[in-house]
Amino acid sequence: MPVLEQSVVVFSQNYLPLCRVNIKRAIALLLTNKAEPLVGYTGNGWRIHSPNLILDVPKHIRLKIASIERTWKVPPVNRREILRRDHHTCQYCGSKKRLTLDHVIPRSRGGSHSWDNVVAACERCNSRKGDRTPVEAGMQLRTQPKAPIHPAVAFGLNEGAQFWKDVQANLE
Repeated sequence: MPVLEQSVVVFSQNYLPLCRVNIKRAIALLLTNKAEPLVGYTGNGWRIHSPNLILDVPKHIRLKIASIERTWKVPPVNRREILRRDHHTCQYCGSKKRLTLDHVIPRSRGGSHSWDNVVAACERCNSRKGDRTPVEAGMQLRTQPKAPIHPAVAFGLNEGAQFWKDVQANLE
């Protein structure tokens, strides 16, 4: 992947992961002294050359300026959010075409319109399942539906875990 298409993880002053920015934005934050490389992390980054400057851009930066750490709420259960969570993929067959929403336990049987009961399904699978549970229809869900989690928690479970292991290894 070309260097200018890379992304950098941005942490708050309190070392909470805030977001990912493209490398151009990270360079601007570093050059305007609004961010600094994350202390104690010596992971590889990128060396950027311009006609009059050579800059090492780390993979993780920390903001020096105060930022309002926004509160995060679980998004509402709606089509856009369900499709985003399910990666625009039918949770029964894996198709990415003609997607609808399906209630795992049908509403006519007491199922709720909640994060743990609604999945993305193609029209064909939704029609095949009908007013039955997946077990009754002989169908299996690819993933168990669940509510989205806070981005900082997701970061901690995914790439953040490796990041903090690397930091710990560098301190020893």
